[in-house]
Amino acid sequence: MSMSDPLGDMLTRIRNGQRAGMSSVISPASKLRANVLNVLQSEGYIRGYSSAELRNGISELTIELKYYEGEPVIREIQRVSRPGQRVYSKINDLGKIYDGLGVAILSTPKGVLADHDARTQNVGGEILCRVF
Repeated sequence: MSMSDPLGDMLTRIRNGQRAGMSSVISPASKLRANVLNVLQSEGYIRGYSSAELRNGISELTIELKYYEGEPVIREIQRVSRPGQRVYSKINDLGKIYDGLGVAILSTPKGVLADHDARTQNVGGEILCRVF
């Protein structure tokens, strides 16, 4: 059975894993998911991730969750652009997430970027998710 929103599924696995206090979660692998995890890791929201091939052509990502003083680092993670309703934004129209404390992850022509990186490169795109 195919999944209608693979990125939303990964974000839900991260959210549920942190609520349950797990040290890591597993998600099917894709390039988009790996690029979003790169941004989350560079922004300090997760410890890291690794990819493992289960069998020919089937891989999975192991995502190491991050906690600070027993509380999850990610307080809120939500999908913005969905398969049924895509949300695009010019860089000038993109607001700050929690006055700059949070991060919006965008899919731009220059790759998957955090909102502040997209501002410095002056590119807009599809808003994938917001993290705080």
